[in-house]
Amino acid sequence: MRLHRYLAHAGVASRRKSEEIILAGQVTVNGVPVIELGTKVGPDDVVAVDGEVVRPAGHVYLLMNKPAGYVTTLSDERGRRTVMHLIPDVGAPVKPVGRLDMDTAGLLLLTNDGDLAARLSHAKYGVEKEYLATVLGQPDEHGMDRLRRGIFIEGQKTAPAEAHLVAPLNSAGTSLVSLVIHEGRKRQVRLMLAAVGCPVVKLVRTRIAHLVQKGMKPGECRTLHMKDVQRLRALVGLER
Repeated sequence: MRLHRYLAHAGVASRRKSEEIILAGQVTVNGVPVIELGTKVGPDDVVAVDGEVVRPAGHVYLLMNKPAGYVTTLSDERGRRTVMHLIPDVGAPVKPVGRLDMDTAGLLLLTNDGDLAARLSHAKYGVEKEYLATVLGQPDEHGMDRLRRGIFIEGQKTAPAEAHLVAPLNSAGTSLVSLVIHEGRKRQVRLMLAAVGCPVVKLVRTRIAHLVQKGMKPGECRTLHMKDVQRLRALVGLER
């Protein structure tokens, strides 16, 4: 197996990112630094990244219903709770696919399949992510049209989105908006809704591609069925 593929199977990073790690001189094979991308390794070779031995593990795919109040990182220097505190022991290290900010709840994928994670996170593949937002006020038709056509936030226009008013303005002064995006820019949904004059009070990601939140309790984490994994891999052009 070629070294960059070995690293991807070990959950270190995607194949492309693994190539960068190799070229940066961070990888050793049997104690010898290797910077040749075509290097092949076998089951008896000892591969290490920055001095830490890594081995391919069977791929693990988890779906979590993340509660608000947790950060989407492996660890946090400020001591905040991370999503890693919620996952069961699955016998292999997994990483979050993309991020949800601390105050956002909802669906989060975690895996050690570096290739799939990289493609699901890349805007090129247009993977749908649906959010349900409780907002102050109610977007008018012009605001909804702006959301659908794309809005300039932080100097860059968002891709066209699907936007629907789920529940109109209530006595508390809030309404409910559904937004489907195909990107994953930092705090994108919050910034888009703020740009049309409706700041977010509560935000939940209810769907990733065909995966939905229905029936999952806050903090619940479950293993994906292989048919779901196959659909995700097919969606982003990976072999089954």
